Amino acid sequence: MKLVSQIVLPCLLSSTALIAYAQEKVNDDNDIETMKVVATIKDNNDQRIKKSSTATKSSFDIKDIPQTINSVDLQQEKIYGQNDLSVIVNKLPGVDATYDMRDEGIKIRGFSASSGDIYRDGVRASGQVRQSTANIERIEVLKGPASVLYGRGSGGGMINMISKQANFDSPTTLSLRGGSWDKYGGMVDVNHVLHDNIAIRMTIDHQSEKSFRKGIKQRDTMVSPSILYDNLAGFNWLVQYTHDKLWRKPDRAPAYYNLPKGVSIKTAYAHPDDYVKDNFNSLRSVMGYEFNHDWSIKLTNLYRKADQNFDHLYAGNYCDLNGKLSNSAPCDYKGKLKFRRAWQETSNKTYSNTLDLVGKFNTASISHDMLIGFEYNIEKREPRLALTSQYPEAVDPYHPHWNSKKPRYNKLSTKTNHKATSKGIYWQDLISFIEQWKLLAGLRYDNYEFASDNKLNHQNRSYDGHSLSPRIGLIWQPIESQSFYASYSKNFAPYGGRGLITLATDSKTVYDDKPQYSRQYEVGVKSDWLNDKLSSQIALYDLELYNIRYQPDAVNDPYNWQVRGSDRSQGIELSVIGKLSNNWYINSGIGYQQAKVHKDKKTPANKGKYLSNTAKHSGYLNVRYLPYENWFTELEVNYKGSMYNDDNNQIKRPGYASWNAAIGYQTQFVDVTLAITNLFGKEYWRSSSMPGTPRAFLLTASYKL
Repeated sequence: MKLVSQIVLPCLLSSTALIAYAQEKVNDDNDIETMKVVATIKDNNDQRIKKSSTATKSSFDIKDIPQTINSVDLQQEKIYGQNDLSVIVNKLPGVDATYDMRDEGIKIRGFSASSGDIYRDGVRASGQVRQSTANIERIEVLKGPASVLYGRGSGGGMINMISKQANFDSPTTLSLRGGSWDKYGGMVDVNHVLHDNIAIRMTIDHQSEKSFRKGIKQRDTMVSPSILYDNLAGFNWLVQYTHDKLWRKPDRAPAYYNLPKGVSIKTAYAHPDDYVKDNFNSLRSVMGYEFNHDWSIKLTNLYRKADQNFDHLYAGNYCDLNGKLSNSAPCDYKGKLKFRRAWQETSNKTYSNTLDLVGKFNTASISHDMLIGFEYNIEKREPRLALTSQYPEAVDPYHPHWNSKKPRYNKLSTKTNHKATSKGIYWQDLISFIEQWKLLAGLRYDNYEFASDNKLNHQNRSYDGHSLSPRIGLIWQPIESQSFYASYSKNFAPYGGRGLITLATDSKTVYDDKPQYSRQYEVGVKSDWLNDKLSSQIALYDLELYNIRYQPDAVNDPYNWQVRGSDRSQGIELSVIGKLSNNWYINSGIGYQQAKVHKDKKTPANKGKYLSNTAKHSGYLNVRYLPYENWFTELEVNYKGSMYNDDNNQIKRPGYASWNAAIGYQTQFVDVTLAITNLFGKEYWRSSSMPGTPRAFLLTASYKL
């Protein structure tokens, strides 16, 4: 925290100390407003977004949204070779990401956001699969409950990945990249206007790389064609297909505290036969029609299929020279490691249909910006899983070498088909009483059905339910550049709050149909400074997750679930982004959170303990300087405070600060960048089983036609 206070706080305090003078009133003409947004986007050094639809499903000014939104420009992140979603968002205040081979392992404000809270272009990216960012242009993170427009969720927030798609403005770009540990790749991004009414785009990206950890590697190929038709008379239609194929040699090493001293962070334990295959395919159609200047309608249909197949070792245990495991249980493979092995094939299918009607109107002197929507979704999940209790071969933790081949799996432990059907209707209205006072109100009603069919024991089970999700926010804008707000929002997670679609089919199981909920109170200020060149955002929040389930006796009565209590996260977040002067740009954020167990009927002694894998302090500071025309230099520091690895708060992982630097040459047609990550070679653990990447470089060159 001391490091962050020395680096980030001076920048934040100096900017927030500016006096808010009344600025020239912005012209309300929509064409002029659109021209202003385009001009901002063209300045690639300014990372701000002025409008967003993630929180409201229609384009609103950021200052009219009474919740915290963080944005990440992928062009900025990828000069450092950052492609994993969890690594990209980990720097944001209030966001923590642990390494998880199967999905992203992301928490927002202390609560999980990996199962059902990740979206692509506003549609849920459900299922157990790594989320590819190869075709993503920007990531927006909404902090706090989002059920009012999106339905079920875990409650900490949501992540929306906005993809590259056909348009009438983007250039054609060719790029190559290469760097440390045999990382190489390239992208062909062709955007072409065929006619005044038709634009097409084809984006192809391939990357192959090895890891600093011995034997670990991966390759990723993405293809995404799209076409946009606009009749220039109100009707437009976008169709996009995306195929992404990721193959990797997984890295599921034991936790660092379960390894003997002296093991190098470059040591990995993957078996030669280990693999993970992620395949993602989606077809999206978005049709819109503008009835007039104030009213429009949009129909979004999507089919998504995400499969993950793997066969690999996991969960290693070290037996010390005294014949004891880390939990003091006896063992007979002294001085060696033993692992378990798992095989799985999982198919996840989503059919999503959304109809949105947006309109502006007045009732007397009060203006309304209203949204009415209907959503119908079907999600299917079909896991097939086989496990071995313990792989027979043990290896030297310092110099692992495998002699035996992987076993054959003769019996499945899981073969179940899960299906979820949900219908939701929602309403939202931004009400402007006078120029200075606004109210954003919203309400959603959801009806859902879940069913599971166990193909091994020929049992099935289903249930249905419903939920109301409100949001209300009061906004006060005394002058155009300053926006004060206070808001309340509520979230629900059905089937007991478990993230993946799953029901226990055994008839002994207690009927567990009550949702898990979260609710958040947030107050904040969103401001523009220096004649709209710099923006800041500060928020204080109180977020509670309640109706949390537990098993009173998981061993003798594994089918009984009860409510244990609630967890609470309270904190403050602050960000400053924009242009400091003609040659200086800043992108920064800092957060402090207390995420703790609030009530625990299962283990009362846990009350007041910190939630695992959640840092108190986090922050980042990126400063870009343009010393000469067409040249830039950049320095960035990412800070993550210490956190506990376990619910009992017995094992604490140290915090760290990692520095990155870049230098680049950019013109209208050519961009060349040399970037170095972990500039000072800091050795740290970004999760309990994954160390941070040592110093690495990446050279990127692109040409715009």
